[in-house]
Amino acid sequence: MKKRTLAIVLGGGQGSRLYPLTDSRSKPAVPIAGKYRLVDIPISNCINSDIDRIFVLTQFNSASLNKHIKNTYQFGHFSEAFVDIMAAEQTPKNNTWFQGTADAVRQCMHHFMNYEFEYALILSGDQLYQMDFNELIDAHVASGAEITLATLPVVAKEAPEFGILKTDEKNFIREWIEKPAAELLPKWKSAVSNDMKEAGREYLASMGIYVFNRDLLIKLMADESTKDFGKEIIPTAIEERDVYSFQYEGYWTDIGNIESFFEANLEITDDIPKFNLFDNTKIIYTRARLLPPSKILGTTIDKSVISDGCIIMANKIEHSVIGIRSRIGKYTNIVNSYLMGSDKYQPLEEINNPDNKGNIIGIGERCFIKNCIVDKNVIIGNDVQITGGKHLADTNHDLYTIRDGVVVIKKGVRIPDKFIL
Repeated sequence: MKKRTLAIVLGGGQGSRLYPLTDSRSKPAVPIAGKYRLVDIPISNCINSDIDRIFVLTQFNSASLNKHIKNTYQFGHFSEAFVDIMAAEQTPKNNTWFQGTADAVRQCMHHFMNYEFEYALILSGDQLYQMDFNELIDAHVASGAEITLATLPVVAKEAPEFGILKTDEKNFIREWIEKPAAELLPKWKSAVSNDMKEAGREYLASMGIYVFNRDLLIKLMADESTKDFGKEIIPTAIEERDVYSFQYEGYWTDIGNIESFFEANLEITDDIPKFNLFDNTKIIYTRARLLPPSKILGTTIDKSVISDGCIIMANKIEHSVIGIRSRIGKYTNIVNSYLMGSDKYQPLEEINNPDNKGNIIGIGERCFIKNCIVDKNVIIGNDVQITGGKHLADTNHDLYTIRDGVVVIKKGVRIPDKFIL
């Protein structure tokens, strides 16, 4: 399928539900699991599936994403492989930004048409999963479908958050409902495997992963009145076209808000995580940084992931993810938190300069940090106590934002000594 498939990663809109992590970066550029970016997930799935012609469509705060992709995905001079950014652009025919997922693809179609392909694989840039796309595309071809949707069995509690569908005996989709109310769900159960049925996962949800035949995609994109795949194109196509359901039963989560982002990161610390970073066949690719190994002095670490280049003198780190170049001072406790780390090291002369006291990037001494996301390049002073939890109301402050009990310390801010939250 390598030369028959073109991958298109939808970078998403403004990403307001992930604010403040998306305040100065696009959603696909948000750091995840200590050393990766969200966009690395769909791109890595493509590369692991031998699909190496990839476009990433974005329009908000794209500078850091451009830099990451430029520094990461470099193929040989004699290779046809590429990962290219397609930002919204004004043309003589169109002077607007992307108006939705389908409109984003439509505005970039003239770029895609410069390449030979039979199938367009359309992906989301804000999901965490590991899928062999060859299985998806093989199923699409074997079915004779014009469109294939990757679908996930979900439980009744989750179903109202998705587009839910029903299939016939050949797995072609015949009915669709967008975010159904709970009282409608009994009519929307589908045929799933015994394992899924025993787990109560009897509702088929669209994962936002699509395969389109080239000719049909061209035809659908000619209709400029449609702006979104999930809300317009897919429901209409189900009534008029052969749309196939490819059931996926592996781990998948949508990084839609701060709470889901926080939980997805901390789940990586599980004994046997559902999203497995330790797999030779499902490598997650990212920027190859020349960082030293982490140095840890007198710290008790339990159920945590420590990234490269850290200098840690903390008392305890528990159920946490520590990002690249993190610096944590003596007698500090980090619990149930995600520290994104730093973009660079401060020179020793700057750290040791008495006049620079209180401006050391990282976590100071005698701090207690719990239920927090600490964005990059943050300075947290000494004797700081930040305890997130459901007892805190949602709020937005110059230094932090609270969402669903998770405290997010904003990128590059300075938290003064003895600050308490």
